[in-house]
Amino acid sequence: MNLRRRQCLQLCAALASVGAGQWLAPCAQGEPADPETEARRHLSLRNLHTGEALDLDYRSGAVCLPDAMTKIVRMLRDYRTGEQHEIDCGLLDILGDVAAALHADPVFDVISGYRSAQTNELLRSQSSGVALRSLHMEGRAIDVRLAGVDCSDLAAAALTLGRGGVGYYRRSNFVHLDTGLARSWQG
Repeated sequence: MNLRRRQCLQLCAALASVGAGQWLAPCAQGEPADPETEARRHLSLRNLHTGEALDLDYRSGAVCLPDAMTKIVRMLRDYRTGEQHEIDCGLLDILGDVAAALHADPVFDVISGYRSAQTNELLRSQSSGVALRSLHMEGRAIDVRLAGVDCSDLAAAALTLGRGGVGYYRRSNFVHLDTGLARSWQG
């Protein structure tokens, strides 16, 4: 989600006033100024490998909620190694936005979230469809299904957003979404 110009300027001014030495993405983690008046974003996720499920608000206005992000990081960990990695809040926004575009509840089955370099290399040795520098290794990609929605429709809706990569894997019945450059493919 892109911030409006005024919101961006306010964020920059706030960062400058506290002497922030680094640039923070629009999905900066922290506490919102007034949680009662900020718009909430909600997702339901179920990890198909571990059986874990989350049903939570992950964002309030322009702020990703730290407690929710901690839970999401744990759930989307590399289930093979147990390794965890920060997840791009913009990736979660794509999930919510594509569900909204389809007029569907944002209830996703997760096939793959974060992948360690070790797991990525293992998967590359088993399939030519796994990227050497996969955005899964940066917490910027996810493979999902949306409850009650055909994966071809999910992929088509994600393409219309024009944000990030969209890979449709018909035979395996899932859609890859990421926060990289806008592009598409079929696997």
